[in-house]
Amino acid sequence: MKCREMVELMTNYLEGALSTRDRTRFDEHIAGCDGCRAYLEQMRATRDAVGKIAEEQIPEHIQEQLLEAFRSWKASGL
Repeated sequence: MKCREMVELMTNYLEGALSTRDRTRFDEHIAGCDGCRAYLEQMRATRDAVGKIAEEQIPEHIQEQLLEAFRSWKASGL
């Protein structure tokens, strides 16, 4: 398994959503790749930190501004 494939599978790995075959291949790669192991630890740390953030209601006018910004961005093709 190549590092690029590993990055694509990280979220599924952390969520326990990989097939047995992919999980085995993932674990084998992680065991021998310092870069992917470091990236996985960064992903875990990010997930854990985000999980501690309290949810806050976004004011409606801000939601509308954000939605409009995303619509404009999508329409621009960037």
